[in-house]
Amino acid sequence: MPSKELTNGMPAEIFMESSYVQNGETHHHVFEEKGRVIYINNSYYIRYEEKIDGESMVPVTVKINPNGTVNLIRRGEYMTRLTFSSEEITETQYKTAAGIMPIRVETQDLKISYYDRPFAGRVSADYVLYFNEERLGSYQIRLRFTT
Repeated sequence: MPSKELTNGMPAEIFMESSYVQNGETHHHVFEEKGRVIYINNSYYIRYEEKIDGESMVPVTVKINPNGTVNLIRRGEYMTRLTFSSEEITETQYKTAAGIMPIRVETQDLKISYYDRPFAGRVSADYVLYFNEERLGSYQIRLRFTT
């Protein structure tokens, strides 16, 4: 059972690393931010804001569900909501200036771990995105958080 502090939300140090390969180009981003971890309805929510190359701050939520799936939600110019699951292929809709694109998410590897004193955790996801049958790219995220 999570501590009372965690159910009220606790400040956390967030380290998010993402890398991806699209059209033969590799991209890499690292974010070290202050955020919050909160435990609600049997799920952990890790919230922080990231800034990429002069853009405005983008609110990010990582939700770790009790069934072992993970949601990554970015609320930038366009909202992105990806679901990572070791058990099944998931689908989402990505809003762009050109319209809504149905995206398929194939999670190749998903790991979640927690540590006590202080409460901390890690999420690792390797996945591939597809639009129709076209491979958009391969992606990795590595999240570490410590309260």
